[in-house]
Amino acid sequence: MALISRKSFQFYSSSAPASRSVLMTLSKRLSFISGQRKPQNCSSVAMRMLCFKDKSQYMFCRKNHVQLRIQSLSVNETVHLCGDSGSSTKSNNNAWMDEQLFFKKLNSLCTSKEIFDFLSALEVMSDTMASGALQRISEVEVDDNGLKNPEGVLENEVFRALCFQFEFESSKLSNTGLLNALQALIKLGIDPQSTLMASLLSEGKERLGKGQLTVKNLCALGESLLEVEGPSCVTLEEIVNHVQAKDVEKWSPREMVTVYKMLQVTAREGERYQDLLNRMNSATLTIVSQLSPKFTSIILNSLVVLHQTQDVPLVTALCRHSVKHIPYFTGDELVNVLEAFLCFGHRDQIFTEALETHVPKSIFTMHPQTVSKIMQYCCQKMILSKPIFDAAAEGFISDADRFTTDQIAGYIIPFGTLNYLPPSASALFQKLETVLHARLSHFQPHTLLNLLHSCVLIQRYPVNFLPKIFSPYFLQQLQAQPPGLDRTVTSQLTQLFLTVTLECPFYEGPKLLPKYQVKAFLRPHSSLDVHLLKRVKTGLLCLLKKRIYFASEVSTPYFYTVDIEIKLDEEGFVLPAAQCEEVHRRIALCVDGQSRFCINSHNLLGEEAIKQRHLRLLGYEVVQIPFFEIESLQNCRKMADYLHRKIFPHTYGLSC
Repeated sequence: MALISRKSFQFYSSSAPASRSVLMTLSKRLSFISGQRKPQNCSSVAMRMLCFKDKSQYMFCRKNHVQLRIQSLSVNETVHLCGDSGSSTKSNNNAWMDEQLFFKKLNSLCTSKEIFDFLSALEVMSDTMASGALQRISEVEVDDNGLKNPEGVLENEVFRALCFQFEFESSKLSNTGLLNALQALIKLGIDPQSTLMASLLSEGKERLGKGQLTVKNLCALGESLLEVEGPSCVTLEEIVNHVQAKDVEKWSPREMVTVYKMLQVTAREGERYQDLLNRMNSATLTIVSQLSPKFTSIILNSLVVLHQTQDVPLVTALCRHSVKHIPYFTGDELVNVLEAFLCFGHRDQIFTEALETHVPKSIFTMHPQTVSKIMQYCCQKMILSKPIFDAAAEGFISDADRFTTDQIAGYIIPFGTLNYLPPSASALFQKLETVLHARLSHFQPHTLLNLLHSCVLIQRYPVNFLPKIFSPYFLQQLQAQPPGLDRTVTSQLTQLFLTVTLECPFYEGPKLLPKYQVKAFLRPHSSLDVHLLKRVKTGLLCLLKKRIYFASEVSTPYFYTVDIEIKLDEEGFVLPAAQCEEVHRRIALCVDGQSRFCINSHNLLGEEAIKQRHLRLLGYEVVQIPFFEIESLQNCRKMADYLHRKIFPHTYGLSC
């Protein structure tokens, strides 16, 4: 039996003779206190096995059988319920076990059989003890794949007896007993449509409406409703409205996390709960150090969904706190953290170093989606981490056959973007070619274009697949899907075409029609360091004496823009930039600021590397002026001397 439903309780009905005889025996042995009258028949015993005086005195009892019932207490006696306020006093029933002792023993048990045997030996227990037992069962019997031993748990007579009493006497339970039982049964996979779950949920909602729930209770009910009814549950908004009136500073980390999760689905639009969020964000900042990996991940994810970009101190604190949790995050949790880093523009060298330690050791056990997100993070932050990239390459070679097409692209594109070939490059691209041959039609058009374009950036030429890329049908597919044939897409197509023209002269397949070609490649504004360019131009003016001898930001007939162009005649003398005749040599100065390199590296990005490679093939003499070579040059004269050595290492005769 995998699920509990109303049929599960035939054990208690007249259709089960053995069970009926048990109930008959039980009814004769039930003792009622304080003048409670006896049930009229066995059926009434089955439906009302419990006697009580009020909710705070609700207890489960056993009488010579696994059937459990409530033992009433005298009016002056109370029972301390787990998690509720109050002090514990013992029942005058000699078999009563103190709750603290009960939970200490319960938490030492490691199998459901041990727990059921323990419960069977008890005469009496409170509803919080019973619900705590269900929670412990869910802890030891449920893993990532669900309930490990459904028959051993769900068919057990003690478990069924507990479920029966929770269903038919839900109104007599304490808030803690009710909601703990509900959470445990959800984790055990009990059918949400069963009468058992319906009874508990209905009772929880009724108490919500009456305003009887504490913050802890509200959060427990909210968690249960998210699990059972999902984000569309209308009751969640009612819970949030109740929570707004509570003192945020007194919430536990778990309660804070639960409210964030509820706000994700109730406050996505508008700023209706922004005042509550502001209070929560301030309170969370004070407890960041107490947050577990799971809670850290959930809160970061909530801040992303709720667009809390203005709360920089909290985001920064959570991102820094996440560093120590990297080895302990699950795959999904780490993905949430990385998405938050990307969303909020955060980058941390210590975080990267922690990833560099963790990923190589775990690459073969990590989920492909997690590794793909790590690669995306490195790519967008321009972090060339050789330990991570080398490990990702090994993981791809080993397991690429089970990756989705998006994951394949997520693994490979960063290699091209950051212009890096791992030691296993030969095996990596051989594996990629094998996968593409087998699954080419499975790739979305834009994903395939991005993937193949990234390959040519690092001189891996997908000539076997370019006939498909340049085909009218594929181009129509690109145009039909967002973002269509925008400037970025047509620039990629044009660069692929130029690559095979310049670097693969043996290619004889279809060409890219002129109508799909751009006049100039898309050039991100950030790729040109204007300040650095101005310094170089000042140095050239000092060297060449006149501004007419060089031109800046020159558009070429070959789609590229040259930062600075200098023309020379046959004898090596500098010509005016406007002169078109007698030009024997063209020098292209690539003024490469930090934005053209990987972060904290002298490694050019793929887009700049292919540009310089193509300019050389087009006949330019390319002279690279990297920022790290000139940042220490303090004056114009030193800059001029540097440029003289770089541009004219063997020629000193200048026409100027």
